[in-house]
Amino acid sequence: MENYVTTFTITIPFEEWAQAYDSSIDSQKEAGITSIYRGFLKNDPTQVCTIMHAEAGRLDVFMAENAEMVAASGHVLESTVISTYKP
Repeated sequence: MENYVTTFTITIPFEEWAQAYDSSIDSQKEAGITSIYRGFLKNDPTQVCTIMHAEAGRLDVFMAENAEMVAASGHVLESTVISTYKP
């Protein structure tokens, strides 16, 4: 299992993005992803961080298969930086 710290920019208010993210939790679970945390940079709510736990490669597959939904949530795909941590 791996832990993913993802940072990216959003184009809508954080609260709206968070609603879209939360509505994808069931899809994430079905893909084998556990969402641990979501929040924004203290002084810049357009900069978001998520922390997730999944088998190696699961997040990449989920992002690729759901790119349209992710982009529609206000997530700027090109700004995404994913750091992977091993326990």
